Amino acid sequence: MIRREGERMYVSGPVTLQNVTALLHEGLDCVRDGVSVVDLAEVSGLDSSLLAAVLAWIREARDRNHPLAVSNLPNGLKTLAQLYGVEELLPVASLH
Repeated sequence: MIRREGERMYVSGPVTLQNVTALLHEGLDCVRDGVSVVDLAEVSGLDSSLLAAVLAWIREARDRNHPLAVSNLPNGLKTLAQLYGVEELLPVASLH
């Protein structure tokens, strides 16, 4: 599930192959509407599809010349990003 509060998009619940398509499109709409932070603190389960969705959101933001950062990366997502060699593509949001 995705909810938006101002310029922050919160992703919650499990993000797996079973639900990633809907989340991907909902997230793309938020990015196109100016979201600047994707917060993953409420993700309860994940597989590599979350990494794919996050990278797609980042790509969409870059195509629009709009900064997008990711906060509260789950450890599993960090591990997947390292495994696939894409860790440097995840702009981590600073705490504020």
